[in-house]
Amino acid sequence: MNLFRRVVRLILFLFGFVVAVVSAAALFFARQMIRPGRQPLWATPADAGLPYEDVEFPARDGLRLSGWFVRGEQASEGQERKPAIILLHGWTWNRLGDTADTLMGNLSGASQVDLLRLLHALQGAGYHVLAFDLRNHGRSANGGPVTFGLQESNDVLGAVDYLKSRDDVDGDRLGVVGFSVGANALLFALPHTDEIGAAVAVQPVSPALFAERYAVDLLGPLGRPALALTEFIYQQAGHLPLSAIEPLMTAPGAGNVPVLYIQGKGDPWGSVGNVAQMAAKTPGAVDPLFVDSHHRYGGYRYPVEHPEVVIEFFEQKLRQTGREAPAR
Repeated sequence: MNLFRRVVRLILFLFGFVVAVVSAAALFFARQMIRPGRQPLWATPADAGLPYEDVEFPARDGLRLSGWFVRGEQASEGQERKPAIILLHGWTWNRLGDTADTLMGNLSGASQVDLLRLLHALQGAGYHVLAFDLRNHGRSANGGPVTFGLQESNDVLGAVDYLKSRDDVDGDRLGVVGFSVGANALLFALPHTDEIGAAVAVQPVSPALFAERYAVDLLGPLGRPALALTEFIYQQAGHLPLSAIEPLMTAPGAGNVPVLYIQGKGDPWGSVGNVAQMAAKTPGAVDPLFVDSHHRYGGYRYPVEHPEVVIEFFEQKLRQTGREAPAR
């Protein structure tokens, strides 16, 4: 076999290898976008010494959602109604957070996020807490492809409706803490309700920006072709291009609802600039909190490890007796 044939075979082999890698990556990530693998619940509030109720309620579009209602410390039947906080998790997580012990977590360098710790702190501060699984996650029903906040906003609105129906919840003092997709869902929900009194958005992100930075961080020069194929598969499953799902466009509709944005400076997938733009476009935003972090997950863990920041924000913005409906 002459040298020319060897070179051609080598080139064809390398080309085939690249195509295989790109295709495998695209199929894997498209699968996570269309129907993410579900992490099982590995604990309950009882493991943290908290009594709780298993609850189910419909999203605003009728989809079944599953979660826990945890009463605020010293709250019991017949007591004065208390404010409540809705806890929203991120993509591929569940109501408990993320074990990071999955193929996707191992590939991306994720680390554990324990939302039960934040739930415990909020409950100890006297807030009722509703923690539930977003559609396509945990024990909630499937609802089409993940839309990175757009359709998941119906889950947020359904949670608001559920809390408003409870006799032990002060429906005029509802707060939300959302992480990643949960933060995006919060931003998409705010223009459609006057019932949220204050909110914390932890590392929301424009999906197209996230997808590009995520793909390049994981796959280097193969990231962009893998992303193009992933998006093609995602759209063939019946959804919009990622560029059409834009929290920056919905942030102005939040009205005067106080929103605290939290973003890690060391996030390789999101960006401080992206979140700063969201905050600038949110009429009621307080000064965003940009924290030192290692990896994106360091930003997620910040409010878990520093719950006093979240609690102080709600004490200032939500604890006052009654509230006026935010201006729209």
